[in-house]
Amino acid sequence: MAAFTASCPPVPSDEQLLACFAGGRREALEELFRRYRAPAYRVAHRLLGREADALDAVQEGFVKALTHLDSFRGHSSFKTWLLRVVSNAALDLGRQRGRRETVRLPRDGVGDSDGGPAVPGNPTRRLEQADLRGVLDEALAMLPEAQRRTFVLHADAGLSYREVAETLGISIGTVMSRLYYARQKLRAFLAERTGSL
Repeated sequence: MAAFTASCPPVPSDEQLLACFAGGRREALEELFRRYRAPAYRVAHRLLGREADALDAVQEGFVKALTHLDSFRGHSSFKTWLLRVVSNAALDLGRQRGRRETVRLPRDGVGDSDGGPAVPGNPTRRLEQADLRGVLDEALAMLPEAQRRTFVLHADAGLSYREVAETLGISIGTVMSRLYYARQKLRAFLAERTGSL
């Protein structure tokens, strides 16, 4: 790692890491993938609902990104480009495995399989959170694919409206519209399921 930091700044930007990689520093690309592994996993997990499938999709997405890195032109950030590749890989995998509408999480309350924070020392709270995650995943599964993907990129990956628009190749107005209708449907579904919203 010392040789890596000698040729790249201590906390390099994505662009600097890409330049280092272009200069023959493989560690730079590894750092980029390390940097975005968690958001990529969250997106894939929300789109597919199963840990094993999400891991497969992230791996497939990263392989595709590596093999098509020359197609990244810098018109958007590397993060949005990579998340687009990963979300496409997740959707492709979901179609191949026929799970578009069936999203379930384990409800055993033994931690959080999607990388979210667990509640230590409070098994009742962990069970409540697992149940809530299960209901939320059911709600997300009933959304049309375009709305679900838009919602996941914004809510789980933390992308701005502009970044979601760049990732999906749509206008900001379309992002806003999809998010509005997704929120309405999620709110109605959750109100029906929980009886409280």
